[in-house]
Amino acid sequence: MDTQRASGNGHTQTLIRVEDLRVYFPITKGIIFQRHVGDVKAVDGLAFEIKRGETLGLVGESGCGKSTTGRAILQLYRPTSGRVYFEDVDLTALKGEALRRMRRRMQMIFQDPYASLNPRMTVGGIVGEPLEVHGIAKGKEKQERVQELLRVVGLNPYFVNRYPHEFSGGQRQRIGIARALALNPDFIVCDEPISALDVSIQAQIINLLEDLQDQFGLTYLFIAHDLSVVRHISDRVAVMYLGKIVELADRVELYENPLHPYTQALLSAVPIPDPDVEAKRQRIILEGDVPSPTNPPRGCRFHTRCPLAMDVCREDPEPEFKDAGGGHYVACHLVH
Repeated sequence: MDTQRASGNGHTQTLIRVEDLRVYFPITKGIIFQRHVGDVKAVDGLAFEIKRGETLGLVGESGCGKSTTGRAILQLYRPTSGRVYFEDVDLTALKGEALRRMRRRMQMIFQDPYASLNPRMTVGGIVGEPLEVHGIAKGKEKQERVQELLRVVGLNPYFVNRYPHEFSGGQRQRIGIARALALNPDFIVCDEPISALDVSIQAQIINLLEDLQDQFGLTYLFIAHDLSVVRHISDRVAVMYLGKIVELADRVELYENPLHPYTQALLSAVPIPDPDVEAKRQRIILEGDVPSPTNPPRGCRFHTRCPLAMDVCREDPEPEFKDAGGGHYVACHLVH
């Protein structure tokens, strides 16, 4: 099966390089003698790069493998196969203390600010825990660092003795961001960091993430299903479907010239704030459900729902993921 590759524009140094990444979750039967009867192919052969200082947006329907990709890059899920390079270090080959040291440079902001903070710990304990775990700071030095981090994310530094239940959702997400910043990371996976927040708060968190990126030179993998948000924050956007990236391009190019039928369908559902344009626009309605990642379709995985599917789309091999021009990568027989 062909893997996929695409590199960034506008940034020169590659920070993250993913090669033929696969994450399969085994399916077993039996209570005492369990036997392996199949796999959930959550991520199935990805290859892409993230340049230092850029934001790569990763979008797609629920269950397509976005969050699994982010966690596999950080080695929170160990890949079934493939390689993940941070600069020139193969993370998949690291274990124990060596991996722990590398994790200082990679952090994650989780989707649900209500579930990702320990309700029994104070804000000072939550934000300061990484500093103690990695032996960075203790005592007064740790307290000062925690207060500084709270200031950076727009919270009162004297909130250190409060508990998560005393804060709103937006404030809790700021606490999660402060915790992610504690070790001065280079790379942060933002796993749908605003989807659980009120719409009025979402823009504040997006603006905060952009300000922090400028201030600290951060690199983001921004996972989301809201394409309008992804367009705002990302330099490039990758569209994922059933464990595969089907299209990847500069954000302006992708939104103005989507090549893959799946991307076109997703973008047709994004509201346009001009009533005249919105009234004339035609929605693309996809028929049927997303196939099971346990047994994905032959050929192009999207052919079962694609309104433009041809006979070649239903046959092996699947369409090659390649450059259609100007760094616009797509896996579709209609384009090549």
